Amino acid sequence: MPNKNKLILASKSGVRKKILMANEIECEVIPANIDEDLVKESLLKEKASPEIISKNLAQLKSNKISEKIHDRLVLGADSVIDLKGELISKPKTREEALKILQKLNGQKHQLISSVCISKNGSMIWHYTDASSLTMKELKTEELVRYLERIRDKELFAYGVYQIEASGKDLFSEINGDENTIMGLPIKQLKQYLENFN
Repeated sequence: MPNKNKLILASKSGVRKKILMANEIECEVIPANIDEDLVKESLLKEKASPEIISKNLAQLKSNKISEKIHDRLVLGADSVIDLKGELISKPKTREEALKILQKLNGQKHQLISSVCISKNGSMIWHYTDASSLTMKELKTEELVRYLERIRDKELFAYGVYQIEASGKDLFSEINGDENTIMGLPIKQLKQYLENFN
């Protein structure tokens, strides 16, 4: 990808940056810093689906940075967990993280990841992908031990399970693209960027 077209990633997610780099997509990181909880709350009041919430959050991030930096492609991304219609957000404390794992314990849930590309303040492309994950039935002590192995930085940035690390061991079944589960459906993004002129 030519340097003048270097992508701006409107997210501080280290994992998303790693996926882009592994796919030889140069990017500059400029986090959008939007209040995700506030946006989720208002969308939930409107009975928006998890797919719409994920897409809207990704779009808000890419548009916010794109309004400030013209003529550059800005990538926004967001992932949400949908447990039988309940939206599960990233934990803010370790106690919350344990509660989330207890909720997901032995359950099947959907992980929805959206990506949006914006230019000059408007979204020009988006894609949403869903994966289905079934968590093993684990004892509380096992969940506590698992959480003890995750540093705060990772836990609060990426949520309760890192599928690219030991989080894989929590699941009995994973159906979906691993990059989508990590927060970036890279295949579709690459196709779009290759065709973009």
